[in-house]
Amino acid sequence: MPNRTHTHQQLQPTMFIFLLLFFLLITTSTPTPTPTPTPSSPSPTLSYPHFQQLNIKQILAETNAKLKPKTNETQLSKHLHHPNEHQKPNSDTEKSGKFKLKLLHRDKVATFNTSRDHQTLFNARMKRDAKRVAALTRRVTAGKSKYAEEAFGSDVVSGMEQGSGEYFVRIGVGSPPRNQYVVIDSGSDIIWVQCEPCAQCYHQSDPVFDPAASSSYTGVPCGSTVCSHVENAGCHEGRCRYEVSYGDGSYTKGTLALETLTFGRTLIRNVAIGCGHRNQGMFVGAAGLLGLGGGPMSFVGQLGGQTGGAFSYCLVSRGTESSGSLEFGREAMPVGAAWVPLIHNLRAPSFYYVGLSGLGVGGLRIPISEDVFKLNELGDGGVVMDTGTAVTRLPTAAYNAFRDAFMAQTTNLPRASGVSIFDACYNLYGFVSVRVPTVSFYFSGGPILTLPARNFLIPVDDVGTFCFAFAPSPSGLSIIGNIQQEGIQISVDGANGFVGFGPNVC
Repeated sequence: MPNRTHTHQQLQPTMFIFLLLFFLLITTSTPTPTPTPTPSSPSPTLSYPHFQQLNIKQILAETNAKLKPKTNETQLSKHLHHPNEHQKPNSDTEKSGKFKLKLLHRDKVATFNTSRDHQTLFNARMKRDAKRVAALTRRVTAGKSKYAEEAFGSDVVSGMEQGSGEYFVRIGVGSPPRNQYVVIDSGSDIIWVQCEPCAQCYHQSDPVFDPAASSSYTGVPCGSTVCSHVENAGCHEGRCRYEVSYGDGSYTKGTLALETLTFGRTLIRNVAIGCGHRNQGMFVGAAGLLGLGGGPMSFVGQLGGQTGGAFSYCLVSRGTESSGSLEFGREAMPVGAAWVPLIHNLRAPSFYYVGLSGLGVGGLRIPISEDVFKLNELGDGGVVMDTGTAVTRLPTAAYNAFRDAFMAQTTNLPRASGVSIFDACYNLYGFVSVRVPTVSFYFSGGPILTLPARNFLIPVDDVGTFCFAFAPSPSGLSIIGNIQQEGIQISVDGANGFVGFGPNVC
């Protein structure tokens, strides 16, 4: 392989550490309110280079290493109760309302990943992503009446070919707790798992949860307030029934119940979950879903005062050996983050909308009207933060200007044909590292988020084809996906209406 470095030099360790510190650029032109109980100092205004080095050799090595998942049950068990253990909750943890979980990308879980080819994994991820984006768009455009008070109405995009389900946590369900993988979804107001007796269930990696074996399982009565929150709720033998159908033909049907969930050493009692006896599609391998959306029936919404409506997550960067984290509680809110106000959309109350005012490449703001990103009075448009979408989608006009600006500053890199949803790709075979312009999000109120290079130029195969990881939106809705969020601490303070970026990296 030729060592085509010329101006593209391999990163030295000290330079790599230096660049890590600059992965997250947050500047504030006007101070924004902080939602934390103790006011923190606004992030300092810093001067950063307008170009970054992307270590091609290292990323390809990590990409190939990722094809050999190492996460297994033994590694995970130390973070959870043994299924047959009864352990009292940690009083300090319960008192503080703070608890933490490991967060894993699906490609790192051996039982979910049968492919050893990066291009196959990439193509499958893009197919799931297209389904996810289509489902989110349908939810917003379907109309206010359909989604108001729809506690169990989030679109779940399913399966290897029919959905996303990119990030997983492992929790205990019932008493004694039975360990289960569940998908985290910041766009859903639902918690559910497959349940015995299973009239129809898809394959999952763990035994299906049996409510008969749990001493804490309680069916929800038909006349209860909880049951009234479920749209189109039914009643069978005095118990509340739920049914959720999705646009791709997937569904989950079963009994609404109150159950104990175990997170590490913390037990959360009387959580309303769907116990699905008939399920089709959904997430291959996972037992169900942990909804983290903004509605009252999501996990965050149900906990309410116990966590102060707050959670923080760090999506681990692709190819690394470490895991990410998901942390609940007001104490998880960091000091020094840049806070951006959340925007509420009555037509999609589960979604976390943020105000985006512009985009930048190489330190230069692109001339795009702010109106392109605004949520209008009818609930159309706007910008959603979503953990289930991989690639950030932007309105076509904004995307085209963004892409053209990036390509104009990368004319020194050899081009490659478009791949999948990407139309700005590069042939970086043989390069050790390349110099690329920075990419920035300008948020309403002043904060600027500049992404690490590996969050916007990603490998699409294992031989050196890299693509600009953005795509045009099929509608006016913009979605900030999980590739762009990776490695950055994201904090959601739903009670006070803010989302924070940084200050930590992971």
